[in-house]
Amino acid sequence: MKIAVIGGGINGTMIAWELCKCHHKVTLFEKSTSMSQTSSVSSKLLHGGLRYLENFEFRLVKEALRERQWWIDQAPDLAQPLKIFIPIYKWSRRPAWLYKIGLYLYDLLAGKQNIGRHQNHSKASMQGLCPGLKMKSLVTGFSYYDGQMDDFQLGLWAVDQVKQYKNFTIIEEAAIDRVDINGGVVYNGNKEQFDKVINAAGPWAYQLLKDNDINSGYELDLVRGSHIIVNRKLDHGYFLEAPGERRIFFVLPYKGQTLIGTTEVRQKISDEVKPAQSEILNLLSAYNHYFIDSIVEKDIVKAFSGVRPLVKSSNNTNKTTREYTIQTSKNLISVFGGKWTTARALAKKVVKHI
Repeated sequence: MKIAVIGGGINGTMIAWELCKCHHKVTLFEKSTSMSQTSSVSSKLLHGGLRYLENFEFRLVKEALRERQWWIDQAPDLAQPLKIFIPIYKWSRRPAWLYKIGLYLYDLLAGKQNIGRHQNHSKASMQGLCPGLKMKSLVTGFSYYDGQMDDFQLGLWAVDQVKQYKNFTIIEEAAIDRVDINGGVVYNGNKEQFDKVINAAGPWAYQLLKDNDINSGYELDLVRGSHIIVNRKLDHGYFLEAPGERRIFFVLPYKGQTLIGTTEVRQKISDEVKPAQSEILNLLSAYNHYFIDSIVEKDIVKAFSGVRPLVKSSNNTNKTTREYTIQTSKNLISVFGGKWTTARALAKKVVKHI
């Protein structure tokens, strides 16, 4: 088959890879350059989604944990295990027993793909293991493992794997003017006919259908996640509750510095994707709430944002599903949602739709 894939992020790239393996003739269209949008501005984690267990998304977590291992195995220079600590304070919104259940399930769902079992830590042990943490009101703590990656370079590695196939073509700087359910694609003023078209445009997937008057059974919640990087060295990661909220944020070592994020702010597809001043201040305040060595705005060496396309299901962004879904409209297949870690698993499901 002659197949078009729209979107050069990690989902589109992995879909193209799986299609090429099945000997289809694949053309990948990207409006900018590969991995230049959402896929390169993540939290840099290959993870199962420990916090998704609160929403009972067991299938997604199990799949993501299996895929986490695949990425680490395939590109160990770009993806490695990372130890992450969870401190529990008297004022924490989630009790220690709830974290214990979640971490037990996390290990259980990982099965043979587990990269390290969780551990319990006493307050005294936490003082020795996490000397930078504020210890007042600390009760206990846990540690567990997830994967960390260089998302941009790992994405480009995936692109390089697909480029090895002779049945693959990539067209960058390709603005998609029109698509239709019969397989027609108009880009940069050129029209081409395909047997199938895969809409993997990430945050723009729903808008692409809307602009072409194609009915969609799903809508997307666009949630901006902002991060800051400060010039501080950190030995391991932290999974923390945002002060006064149930939202989780991470403090992670990244390339000799410290990455802090993410926020969760709804936005429209037409809004500029960049951190708001309020988000930057929120992340600084959240970090300073937990760590002895406080930081200020001048310590920030980089700030960035990405938009997560979440399948719309709730007014609460913490409860919006991280699951993905696939819609078929004759010869047009659209992908909604999805997370970095599960891009290969999603791609395999798209191939089954073909």
